Amino acid sequence: MSGAAHHIPVTVLTGFLGSGKTTVLNHLLRQKELNGVVAIINEFGEVALDHLLVESSEDRLALLDNGCICCSVREDLIETLADLAARRSAGTMPPFHRVLVETTGLADPVPVLHTLMTAPDVVGRYRIDGVVATVDAVNGAHSLAAHDEAVRQIAVADRLLVTKTDLAADDALARLEARLAAINPVAVRHRVWDGMVDPAKVLDAGLFDPAARSADVVRWFDLASQAANAPHDHAEHHCDGDDCGHHSHHAHDAGVSSYSLIIDQPIEREAFARWLDYVAALKGQDLLRFKAIVHVADAPDAPVVVHGVQHVFHPPITLQGWPSADRRSRLVFIVRGIPREIIENTLCKFAAVSRAAIQRSAA
Repeated sequence: MSGAAHHIPVTVLTGFLGSGKTTVLNHLLRQKELNGVVAIINEFGEVALDHLLVESSEDRLALLDNGCICCSVREDLIETLADLAARRSAGTMPPFHRVLVETTGLADPVPVLHTLMTAPDVVGRYRIDGVVATVDAVNGAHSLAAHDEAVRQIAVADRLLVTKTDLAADDALARLEARLAAINPVAVRHRVWDGMVDPAKVLDAGLFDPAARSADVVRWFDLASQAANAPHDHAEHHCDGDDCGHHSHHAHDAGVSSYSLIIDQPIEREAFARWLDYVAALKGQDLLRFKAIVHVADAPDAPVVVHGVQHVFHPPITLQGWPSADRRSRLVFIVRGIPREIIENTLCKFAAVSRAAIQRSAA
C-alpha cells in the first residue's frame, strides 16, 4: 500500500441543486492551501455556465459539459483524469497535487466513486480522498423528501457542509441536522455561511492518507458510538415532525439507514474476504458505504482497514498498529433496505464469526 500514498488525492464535491457547491468551490480555490489544485466541473445542459462562475485561472479548471458523470458511461471523467496526469508528467501544465471533482446537482455520487476505484487509467494515478456534500439549510428538507439523489449524496459523504444557515430558522435548522444525522451519523457536519469553510474541514477526509488514517478510524467509530446513544432508532424511523408519513415512498423513508457492528473475536483474513465477496454479490447495489477496521487472526498487531462503495471495495490498507487500545473489529454500514440481521447471519456463516461475539451499535 505504500505506492498509494503517492497517488493524487481526489475530493468529490457533491450536493443537490442550489445547495451552494460552486460558492464553496470558489472560496476554496482562493485559499493558499489549494494552490496546485485542479477542479473538474461537471455541467448538465446545452449551455455551460458554472465554470464561468468559478474565479480561477483556466489551467486549474477542466469542464465536462456533455452530461452527468453519474451516468453509466463515464468515459469523459476517465479521459479527463488520464489527460491531466499525462500533462502533469509531461510538464505541459502547471504541477498539481490534488483534484476536486464537482458533480451536478442531480448526480448520484456512487457511480463517480466506482469510476475512481475501478477504472484502470484512474486507480494507478489517483486515490479517493473523501466525499463532501453541501446541504441547503432552507430547502434541504424538501430536497431530501422529494429526491433520491439528495439522499444518496448525504449517505455517502464523509463531510457535510450545511449552507445558507443565516437564512434558516433555528428550529428548522435543528430538524434538518437531526435528519442528516439519521441518514449518515458518521459524517462530520459543519455550518457554512456564504461558502466560507476552512480547507482543513474539507480536505483529507478519507482513509487513504497514511498520515491521517489512524485519526480518521477513531473519528468514524466515535461518531457511530455517539449516534448509538441517541434517543431514537434510525433503522426504524427515518423522519420527524411534519415530514413523517406521506413521504414514505421516497428513498430516505424507504430504507436508507446506518448501523455498526463490533466483533470481539479475531477474524480469519480469507474468511472475511469471502464474506465481503458474498455481500457485494448479494446486496452490493444497496450497500451505499462500508468502512471497517478488522482484527485479523494471522496479524493481530496489524489491523486491516476496508472501504467499499456498492459492489466495489478498495484494496485493504494494513495499518502499522492499532489507532487505540480497543482491538475489536468494527464495521460501519450505510445501506438502503439491508436488514442488520442479513449482515449478522452472513458474517456467522461465511466469516466464521461467533454470534455471541457480535455486539450491535445502532447508528
